[in-house]
Amino acid sequence: MSSHWSRRHKGGITLSCTRALTAALILTSALLGACTSAPAEQAPHRAAPTVAGPEPAPQRPHVPPWAQPQLAPDPAGLIDGLVADERALRDPAAGDDVVAAAARRQQAAYRVLGRHPEWDPIAHARIPAPLREVYDRNVDARRQLEAMSRGPGKPTLPAWHVNPPTALAELRAHYGEAERNSGVGWNYLAAINFVETAFGRIRGVSTAGAQGPMQFLPSTFAMYGRGDIWSPRDAVLAAGRFLAAHGFARNRDAALFRYNNSWQYVRAVNQYAALIAAHPAAFEGFHRWDVYYRSAAGDVVLPVGYRADHPIAVEEYVARYPQ
Repeated sequence: MSSHWSRRHKGGITLSCTRALTAALILTSALLGACTSAPAEQAPHRAAPTVAGPEPAPQRPHVPPWAQPQLAPDPAGLIDGLVADERALRDPAAGDDVVAAAARRQQAAYRVLGRHPEWDPIAHARIPAPLREVYDRNVDARRQLEAMSRGPGKPTLPAWHVNPPTALAELRAHYGEAERNSGVGWNYLAAINFVETAFGRIRGVSTAGAQGPMQFLPSTFAMYGRGDIWSPRDAVLAAGRFLAAHGFARNRDAALFRYNNSWQYVRAVNQYAALIAAHPAAFEGFHRWDVYYRSAAGDVVLPVGYRADHPIAVEEYVARYPQ
């Protein structure tokens, strides 16, 4: 159906231009001359806490939004930091800045851990029992998406615009409407939206011509969509119709495979859908994840405010915006 810019990661979802769009993020200054424009900080989603919470974690160095968060260099320290961030995401007293920083580190940690299956025994020994399923599903999703984008990264960054994601409440309303109309679980629509464009952060056209927040080919959208391919609501409703028409109620995995012809994609969507349904904190965390693009220079963060009308040399970008 859509063709996928495998991101391997996303959220997210490291992205390499192989088949549709994938995951997004946050930037804060002028980018690379005439090709790009200035990024902006995200608006806060939470009010400042009004009740006393647990003792706050030690302050960590501020990281610019175009740079990758600093993580512990050893597996045990990395995992302990991930546990602290998972707890912060679940703490109703945590302020918006704490939650935003925790989500960025969480994403970066899962990217690293996804590439090191030999660290799983260390993780299982250190992660509290209530969070082990969260860990297992996240790292498995990462590994499936990573496997979709084998091969060398590109020497250029994509001609994309990266915008703030559609608001959580608005997205949840669209997913709910689509579920009522089509019978497709709202969490599966959310997971696809997350994997394809990071909840609409990425605005661009795939190499195959797929468009919009749910990455439809225009010809497919003409069959299942009504309205605007770039509209979050219209795209989500079209995705529900597409999946229902391809037998989601009878064989969920086969319908997901028709959306993107990869069993690794199907498995990743299933893992994220399970997390989104079971853990509200996971949905909010994923909504804050950055866009990572897998390039010849390694993983590169493309933040909100990234504007490129033509491909950009990655070496020039990372020299100006160190990762």
